[in-house]
Amino acid sequence: MSFIITEKIGPQARDIMERDERLTSTSYTREYPLVVAKAEGSEIWDVDGNRYIDFMAGIAVHNVGHRHPRVVEAVKAQLDKFWHVCLSDFYYPEAVELSEKLAATRPFDEAPRFYYGNSGTEAIEAAAKLAMYTTGRQKFIAFMGSFHGRTMGALAFTASKRTQSANYPHALNVFHVPYPDPYRPLLATYDGMTYGESVVRYIEEELFRVKVNPHDIAGVLVEPIQGEGGYVIPSPGFLPALRALCDRYGILLMVDEIQSGVGRSGHWWAVQHEGVQPDILAFAKAIGSGLPLGGIMARESVMTWKPGAHGSTFGGNPVAMAAAIATLDVIRDENLIERANHSGELILNWLVELKERHPHIGDVRGRGLMIGVEFVQSRQTKHRAKALRDEVVQRAFDLGLLILPCGENSVRLIPSLNIPHHLIEEGLHLFERAVQQAEHRHYHHS
Repeated sequence: MSFIITEKIGPQARDIMERDERLTSTSYTREYPLVVAKAEGSEIWDVDGNRYIDFMAGIAVHNVGHRHPRVVEAVKAQLDKFWHVCLSDFYYPEAVELSEKLAATRPFDEAPRFYYGNSGTEAIEAAAKLAMYTTGRQKFIAFMGSFHGRTMGALAFTASKRTQSANYPHALNVFHVPYPDPYRPLLATYDGMTYGESVVRYIEEELFRVKVNPHDIAGVLVEPIQGEGGYVIPSPGFLPALRALCDRYGILLMVDEIQSGVGRSGHWWAVQHEGVQPDILAFAKAIGSGLPLGGIMARESVMTWKPGAHGSTFGGNPVAMAAAIATLDVIRDENLIERANHSGELILNWLVELKERHPHIGDVRGRGLMIGVEFVQSRQTKHRAKALRDEVVQRAFDLGLLILPCGENSVRLIPSLNIPHHLIEEGLHLFERAVQQAEHRHYHHS
């Protein structure tokens, strides 16, 4: 265990953790010693009765909160009908209804088609296979800091932490270039261009000149907001320039909306913030409100593979689809995208004020309820304060607030889209206390 066992952890939690440690995979990271017994809305209780405010939402999964009554009702109703056939071989109404509802959210003009799997990493695998099938090409471009999954194909795109890919060969030929992080630019900016546009020019003028023929590239895979890499909002102009690059060379633009989608960013899909139309969109996480479901949405002209070219026994499970249908209905009927924008603006404004009081907060950024806070040793040097960040996460847990790290030195605040205002306020005050305690321990002079 990398975390500190605190006095708050009760005897039942300790017992379960000790039994778990003897049996489960040593690859599990476990951010802090949370042993969940019950969850409701934006609150979680552990097995010893401790209450927590949830600002992590199962890693951006519970966009409508834990156990939303309409999702619970839909799941129970589906269990009373049937819970498995196999979508690859047969038909059922839930798959059609979900596809029709998702089609109404599509971020491109063309009619869509859908493929369903069980997870985000399966969605990325499907996107890569479809891109190769459609273009006849075998190579890809992805971005440093990206996280796209842990199966062998998805792992080839991932460039978030060295430990995630250590000891595994790359199953696909993927070229990685810098993500246009405006707070930490790695490349020089060309005259008259934004940093985002300069990154795309680097791809065209350097990568295509010295490393790979652009006509060998099947697709570019990008997160419209980088998640695991630090909740980074790309520099303006980046996504439109990337779309134009793909158009010039017949490359498919593939967007990973697994963490940023389903209303999280204040649009159905984060790519819509810049009006860019992708060719393939990967989704998972929040779509099923915690039931295993993922998939890809693609332009009809792109998804033309023949029967048997891809499939899944459990993908598009009818119970998960019933949960997804209810989830989309709740987001629409309760105006949760509008609420995400309103609550996100409230949190961001509060964090900007917090930054003025705490010198080791280097950057605050976000869209909707996808918000990142980056900690630094000094705002002048921007040296990363990883130990401070880790301490903030631990202190927040001790105080009763659940948050998650991202990147090397950032945290993410990703509560449910329908989190009540009073829980936002309570959670933010706990967050400031955690920052105060962590800064005091690491920087007595501040």
